[in-house]
Amino acid sequence: MSLDDAYPDRPAERTRWILDRRAPRAAVDPARAVGAFVERERTETGTIADVATILLANRECPWRCLMCDLWTHTIEETVAAGAIPAQVASALAAFPSVRRVKLYNAGSFFDPKAVPREDHAEIAEMLRGFERVTVECHPALVGEDCFRFARLVGGRLEVAMGLETVHPGILEKLNKGMTAESFRRASESLAREGVALRAFLLVGLPFLPPEESLAWAARSLDFAFDCGAAAAVLIPTRAGNGAMDALARRGQFVPPDLAMVESALANGIAALARRGRVFADLWDLERLRDCEACFPARRRRLERMNLEQRVPPPVACANCGAAR
Repeated sequence: MSLDDAYPDRPAERTRWILDRRAPRAAVDPARAVGAFVERERTETGTIADVATILLANRECPWRCLMCDLWTHTIEETVAAGAIPAQVASALAAFPSVRRVKLYNAGSFFDPKAVPREDHAEIAEMLRGFERVTVECHPALVGEDCFRFARLVGGRLEVAMGLETVHPGILEKLNKGMTAESFRRASESLAREGVALRAFLLVGLPFLPPEESLAWAARSLDFAFDCGAAAAVLIPTRAGNGAMDALARRGQFVPPDLAMVESALANGIAALARRGRVFADLWDLERLRDCEACFPARRRRLERMNLEQRVPPPVACANCGAAR
């Protein structure tokens, strides 16, 4: 089989195609979080708060999404009971004043093979005094484990779910094992239990030209807020996981450029800021650098948009001749 064979139509064959194009995963120590850092973020009340993000070390997600590269820092077995609470405690010790936390685990927090159920109570006890606790989860795993954990943390839970896009053909090809309707049903379940919703959306879709991808980002934002999202995060789709690189060689994926990310965020804030917060994910933004002269100012502009939820004037650049 060639690494440039066509992307299959059937889910099982797509999964094998994606797995066949993977490089070896990184070495991960299950005793330590993969990473931990603090970022400033605009909250649901309009204030600016420090938020600790902890990247948990755990078993890989059971879904094999086409665009995912998070598996590179996961392990192949379920971690021992007590390992995840120890990771959280160690990471939080470095940020004693932070009162908001995101526990991201490259999959679903409520996947018992990733985070053992018996650890939920201990984790929740550490976080009971926090203003907001955010975890990520696939819509299929939103259920009683999630609602019980929400009660344990005192009703301050937010669940981040990857909607990615509402383009029906593309969402199916992403191999996520979900539909826009299953996302809506999970969102309704969260709302009934008083759990906040954060949505992840892609900027730059495979199998579509860039201008159509931008239009679908706007439609997907609308849908996310229709589902009750309090915040939506626009994530530039990356190459580098093997599968996306193979699509790029076939001309079926064009990575988004910085201008597309700027437009998606500006359009989202202008259209939807009264319904909720729209953020751009700025992690690894340097890979979208296309002009050394204006990139720092354009990054600062994106940071301002994230924090202020308004659209400042574009950056004019004499070097590349563009106003962005």
